[in-house]
Amino acid sequence: MHNSWKPFLEAEFSKPYFLELAEFLKSEYAKKTIYPPKPLVFRAFTTDLNAVKVVILGQDPYHTPGAAHGLAFSVPSTEKIPPSLINIYKEIDSDIGQHANKSGSLKSWQEQGVLLLNNVLTVEAHKAGSHRGRGWEIFTEAVIKYLNDTRENLVFILWGRDARAKKSLIDTHRHLVLESAHPSPLSAHAGFFGSRPFSKTNAYLKEHGKTEIVW
Repeated sequence: MHNSWKPFLEAEFSKPYFLELAEFLKSEYAKKTIYPPKPLVFRAFTTDLNAVKVVILGQDPYHTPGAAHGLAFSVPSTEKIPPSLINIYKEIDSDIGQHANKSGSLKSWQEQGVLLLNNVLTVEAHKAGSHRGRGWEIFTEAVIKYLNDTRENLVFILWGRDARAKKSLIDTHRHLVLESAHPSPLSAHAGFFGSRPFSKTNAYLKEHGKTEIVW
């Protein structure tokens, strides 16, 4: 984790809800197959807090072998691109012309200041949503509040019902919120396609003197 997150994370890790979550995760990792691998759970927080320009909030990690590696919507470059990310790339192509990534890894986005955060950071193998309601949602709310309070002119991209529920935590006078349906094949045609979040993000960043993201 990047040192810039240390004060926030140390404070959260000591709270009762997180101590309970930590005990739950210790038991789960000991008995079951949990994704992502334990060393990658907090990989999103290797992003320098002070460099964050965009926050993309997803749901929970991919629950199939080899896919989840700690960055929302991203998979290792050796893995097949999952359906939600295929739809994200389709929207980029429609919105701004051509997506830059040649694989399913979104590390290049992270390196440009995109925080790729899931609402829930762990999941049991082949059981989508299995770690909901265990405390991760409290943690994610705290992250959003912290970013809202300590940074200016961020872009928050909220995809899907769980992510959109976080909108009330964000001061829309100081930050841009872009929300739509989730890019999953089950919902992408219900408002994700055509929402143009990538061009809107870059226009806002440019307006506020920040470098645009190479999507």
